[in-house]
This record gives sequence, structure tokens and C-alpha cells, in this order.
Amino acid sequence: MENQTAIIIPARYGSSRLEGKPLLRVCDKSIIQWVWEKASSCTLADRVIVATDDERIFNECKSFGAEVEMTSTEHKSGSDRIAEVANRHPEINYIINLQGDEPLIEVENIELVIKGVKDDDKADISTLVRLITDEDEVNNPNLVKCVFDVNNYAMYFSRSKIPYERGSNKGVFYGHLGIYGYKREALFKMTQLPQSPCEQAESLEQLRALQNGMKIKVAVVNNVPVGIDTIEDFERFKALAEC
Repeated sequence: MENQTAIIIPARYGSSRLEGKPLLRVCDKSIIQWVWEKASSCTLADRVIVATDDERIFNECKSFGAEVEMTSTEHKSGSDRIAEVANRHPEINYIINLQGDEPLIEVENIELVIKGVKDDDKADISTLVRLITDEDEVNNPNLVKCVFDVNNYAMYFSRSKIPYERGSNKGVFYGHLGIYGYKREALFKMTQLPQSPCEQAESLEQLRALQNGMKIKVAVVNNVPVGIDTIEDFERFKALAEC
């Protein structure tokens, strides 16, 4: 089938803060299975593929019936990993990069990302943001902030507090959620470009796209998915999971 939309889930075993997290189990299911099941229930996607460089994750995915592909161990980012998989499949025109550590992401959110990149001819990439109401989050460099224009195209992403509040003026702040949709040619263009100066300064890959004139469509959502980066995140997910 031509012109497919695929959700590709990059999954690595190595993690600086929580090694082997895709294989951690809750309610007798691995984290990667939780994510795969959410992705598989998305009716706007034609297929879901796990992209990994680890045989343990590969075998786990096979055990619950996922489509899974081995990728190079040399990739520097998840987008490089999904580009390797997409390159093998000329029938895939739209690619959703869904992190393998987001087991509580809502299907509606994934569908917003798909619509953002499929329904907008000007959009090269799509992503999500959510309103930040906590001052500590505004100032937290681990939560990336985004400003966007009146047409919901991203203007900039930063670990800094943007916009800057001068005097008594109060800003409205949006936090970025790490899911992306790509048109096929946009994914290959971005992954083949050299790192840009802003990307290197902030360590944010999406700035490479912006600095090279690519357009990132933004949708605002209300919920905050629980990403699993630390053992504390994992314990919080266990408390929230419905077995």
C-alpha cells in the first residue's frame, strides 16, 4: 500500500538515567509494549514499527507481535534511527516519531500530530505543546519552551524562559512535548543537514529544522503525559497504570 502513515518508535536499551527502561514491566507488560499498544490503537496510522539497536528489545517486541526492525548502533538521535527505517520503506510518506518512554500518551494527541503534518501543505514537521502554569517548570531547563506565531508555526524552542518578562509584563509559556510528525522528504532533509549553531548551543535537534527554514506546526494540548526518564518517573507510572 502506497502513501502510508507510520508511527515509528525508537527504543534504546542504554540510558544515562534509567538503563533498560523499555523492558521494565508494569502489569506484566514491558514499557515498550505499553507504548506500542497505544500507537496501535491510533486509527489514523497504517502501521507501527519499533526501531531498536538492541536484540533484547527486538525479541521482546517480537514476543507481543510488534513489527520491529534492527537499526545501527551509531545513531546520535531518535530521528536518525527512524530515518534509517523509513529509508527502507518507500511506501511510507508520513512518519510519526513517538518516544518509547511515553506509555501514557493519549491516542488523541498522536492523531493531532498526524493531522498537523498531513493536513497542512506548508508544514514540514508537526509537534505538540502544553500550557505551563508552574513557575518552577518555566525556569526548568529540562522542560523545553516553545513560542509560536498566530498560525501555530513554531518560532523558537529554548531551554531558557521564553518569552522574557520585562518589568510588570506577564508572559504566557508553553512546554514542548517530544513527539514529532514528518513529511518523508522533511525527515531526510533534516537528518542529512549539519548541526546548526542554535541546535548546538541548546542541544535541541528541532532548531536545526527552524534554522534551515523548515516549518513546524504546533498543536496545543491540555494533558501532560508521564515520560519515563528516572526511577521516580517509573514509580509514578506504576501508581497510575490500570492493570
